Amino acid sequence: MGVDPSATDGAAAALRVVVADDDALLREGLASLLENSGFDVVGKARSGPDLLSLTRDNNPDLVVVDIRMPPTNTTEGLDVARIIREEQPDIGILVLSAHVEVEYAMELLAGGRAIGYLLKSRVTDVTEFIDSLHRIAKGASVVDATLIQELVSARRRNDPLGVISPREREVLALMAEGRSNAGIARRLWLTEGTVEKHVRSILTKLKLPEAADDHRRVRAVITYLDAR
Repeated sequence: MGVDPSATDGAAAALRVVVADDDALLREGLASLLENSGFDVVGKARSGPDLLSLTRDNNPDLVVVDIRMPPTNTTEGLDVARIIREEQPDIGILVLSAHVEVEYAMELLAGGRAIGYLLKSRVTDVTEFIDSLHRIAKGASVVDATLIQELVSARRRNDPLGVISPREREVLALMAEGRSNAGIARRLWLTEGTVEKHVRSILTKLKLPEAADDHRRVRAVITYLDAR
């Protein structure tokens, strides 16, 4: 992170930021907002190549970039963010997007610390937006609440265990520990017959039909372990 050598009063230097967006109105608006909030805007870019050049020349503390940028208007911002992270890993990166794009967001957040993904609509809440930038500069990862909701919903939709009941999950978890039906019955204070019914229900709900060359109980345990 850069430090202003001219700061002689001991106060922390303003965070240095490069703003990138092909929409001139939004780009200038963001720059003005940041400057009025105490940031030092050291560059404004309208394309991916411009952003990369400004970042290399100025070594800012933060980069704020639209996910879609010229010349491709697809994932140019994300692509440049990836290059910046590889070349200058100490720079905080906030990617802005008009819509929730889960796949792109997850790819970005896999980059680790000092990174964020927010919808452009969040910029209207100035306090929250500025706070997010400060947190990213300190190394935090900031994720838009809408994205979290999408990820939770996707997990629920794709959860292979979503079809079984809480009690059946308990039975399956004990199966994964290698316990027999009798052992599961003792652990859960159930009759062995009740456990057998639960096991049959689990196998049916997980769509594990009987097969000559496959053990359904083992396959159920594998499904459980894969879903954790």
